[in-house]
Amino acid sequence: MSSLLEPASFTDMPGWADDDHASALSAFRRTAVEAESREYRTGGLGIGFGSLVPAFRAAADTDEARAFFEKFFTPHRIRPQSGDRGFVTGYYEPIVAASRRPTPEFSVPLYRPPADLMKVTDETRPAHLDPYLAFARATPDGLQEYPDRPAIEGGLLDGQALEIAWLADAVDAFFVHVQGAARLQFEDGTEMRVTYAAKSGQVFTGPGRVLADLGEIPRELVTMQSIRAWFRDNPHRIDEILHQNRSFIFFREAPVGDEALGPIAAAKVHLEAGRSLAVDRLLHTFGSPIFVAAEGLNHEDCPFWRLMIAQDTGSAIVGPARGDIFFGSGDAAGEIAGKVKHAADFFLLVPNALVAGGGR
Repeated sequence: MSSLLEPASFTDMPGWADDDHASALSAFRRTAVEAESREYRTGGLGIGFGSLVPAFRAAADTDEARAFFEKFFTPHRIRPQSGDRGFVTGYYEPIVAASRRPTPEFSVPLYRPPADLMKVTDETRPAHLDPYLAFARATPDGLQEYPDRPAIEGGLLDGQALEIAWLADAVDAFFVHVQGAARLQFEDGTEMRVTYAAKSGQVFTGPGRVLADLGEIPRELVTMQSIRAWFRDNPHRIDEILHQNRSFIFFREAPVGDEALGPIAAAKVHLEAGRSLAVDRLLHTFGSPIFVAAEGLNHEDCPFWRLMIAQDTGSAIVGPARGDIFFGSGDAAGEIAGKVKHAADFFLLVPNALVAGGGR
């Protein structure tokens, strides 16, 4: 295991005894079911998929949630090399009005991946391609950087029938890109989910950072709400600001499924509000239980002290003690998620097979 993991106890985790362990177990069980047909990649912290399997197999057969986690896991505090505490933000699933065809009102498309967009691996990456790029464009001359947001929004993909649906507002569409998913509501009363499928590959540049650098919003006041308010007041500058984020997201269609749950995320399971955590996929193994203690984040009238399950990831989620909390679907969830920027302590629940020196 990683040297960043410091042995701890359940009593070291504030609020552990008062948490709703059954909700955490519900999220864990969904991952356990998915793990029956897939093996999650082991992250750099060393939590091997095999070490989680005993808990996955036992999860369906218990109603004693707290005792289950205490039986199969031992807490370890994550100590970043910087010595700093961890950090959490929030995300959600927007619910937006949409049209299945372009109209004067609905003119901003969400796209499927184009045929010439290719996933880049270590084996296929040409020497000239930026190491950051995980996707590239297939050309007769080999893989090249894919055109960016300004080029795509300038009409690069016109005529290829890649549009899934059209939204009414460019800012709404941008935040669908940021969240990586949305529930679309059509005029005829039907609904569709869209979830992340691929991206153009360039580094994400958030509009909050751009506006803070320009002196338009004080850095400490940057939230999704303050960004949206600025765009409402400055509609003539929307493209100027958003085009500084070169990264562009492509989507795939998905059924709505259980409306009480969120979209299917990177671990291929539906997200659960307040229990699903997006993590750095290079470091964490999906399915790992992680207790997040963010005393400065007041949620549902108490500090955010919760056991969560690593079920998603994101390009901005980098580091061992960095998490993005899924808060649910719709505007109310967005109001909460958009304001979350809090220090937090992270406790990774390590499978006891690893603690005892067992294999992965």
